[in-house]
Amino acid sequence: MPELPEVETVVRGLRPLLVGERLASVIVRRADLRWPLPVDLGQRLTGATVTAIGRRAKYGLIDTDRGDTLIFHLGMSGRFGPCAGVPGAHDHLLFTTARGTLAYTDPRRFGSMHLAPTTEAMRHPLLAGLGPEPLGDAFTAAVLVAAARGRRTPIKALLLDQTIVAGLGNIYASEALFAAGINPARMAGAIAAARLGRLHLAIRETLAAAIEAGGSSLRDHAQVSGEPGYFQHRFQSYGREGEPCPMCGAAIRRREQAGRSTFYCPRCQR
Repeated sequence: MPELPEVETVVRGLRPLLVGERLASVIVRRADLRWPLPVDLGQRLTGATVTAIGRRAKYGLIDTDRGDTLIFHLGMSGRFGPCAGVPGAHDHLLFTTARGTLAYTDPRRFGSMHLAPTTEAMRHPLLAGLGPEPLGDAFTAAVLVAAARGRRTPIKALLLDQTIVAGLGNIYASEALFAAGINPARMAGAIAAARLGRLHLAIRETLAAAIEAGGSSLRDHAQVSGEPGYFQHRFQSYGREGEPCPMCGAAIRRREQAGRSTFYCPRCQR
């Protein structure tokens, strides 16, 4: 599932194509994705001008001059890209401006689209309970230390809790823990503040590097241009079970945590 870097990459790709542009038509080609689409989505967006495009955690936000915000989630296989000619079977929404037509394509249909008044968007049920952005000023080392204090939960589970920090997922939590030298199964409350400070820095550096690389393309993710992401070529631990650790040469191991695969070095990560 796309994580923060993939969504940020999509948002950055959409801005030059949509911001300041009038949506001449918005065509909804099916009634639902993961959840039913707003029945008036096409009507409310057609004719509107896009004023801003942003991101909150793993959600994209498209603001219009009508005071509506389209909140989108890419699910497992959602992507935006140019649509030239006849739309494909999995092109579920079409956004047409003077610059051309963009399609939202989603073969597995786990993505979602919601409309909210722009002034209320951050209070939408999908966004209201989210923690601080990991690249924002509100997410400090002190915040991470306070969240971990006394917690008898594995540190990786803590990082995946979207009320603690918003937007981290399985890939980048694993990579950040490797960079910080922390075993993903270690109890959060047992980790010294200095080590959590290193983890805080590793989270920010890992996410920034992934965004710069266009995210990670493991199966479905593509930038709006159609180009894949490239951060998967820089993975230090994720998906590398049995391969040598780039730091010490020990074999990378995999374990399951809460039904998800976690990759780590048994020697470097303590």
